[in-house]
Amino acid sequence: MRVKGKVIPGYGVASGKGGDPRYHEGTLKLQYPHFKEKGLDLSPFYMGTLNVNIAPYRYQIIKPKLYFENIAWSDHIPPENFYFFDVSLHFKGKRFGGLVYMPDPQTKEDHLQKPTVLELILPKINGLHYGDNLYVNVPEEQLGLIRDA
Repeated sequence: MRVKGKVIPGYGVASGKGGDPRYHEGTLKLQYPHFKEKGLDLSPFYMGTLNVNIAPYRYQIIKPKLYFENIAWSDHIPPENFYFFDVSLHFKGKRFGGLVYMPDPQTKEDHLQKPTVLELILPKINGLHYGDNLYVNVPEEQLGLIRDA
């Protein structure tokens, strides 16, 4: 399914730009070795997430591409579960392939996302700014997008 979205600021914890002293290098850098051990290599991607607001749509988990349980990646919080879904982003006539990164809301303690926001892991995209409009495609068999009335 293809849906229009807008780039919005996030918490800055995935990249480490948010100033959280627990994760000054970013949560993704800390999680990376755990994901790699499970078979997910994030080395082709930027070590941060791109937050895209897809309102008036919201997501519904159908069947993730990958699901990792009980990942103890930090001494500051309990272990978390993580979902990953395929995604492609379309911006200024170019396509970028990546993943929707979703810490399980049932195990995530803070920095919760609204159900209209997708966190994307992608290669670095030059010229992309907050407020930019773009399109995202997600496989409907992995992640459902529901339009709110």
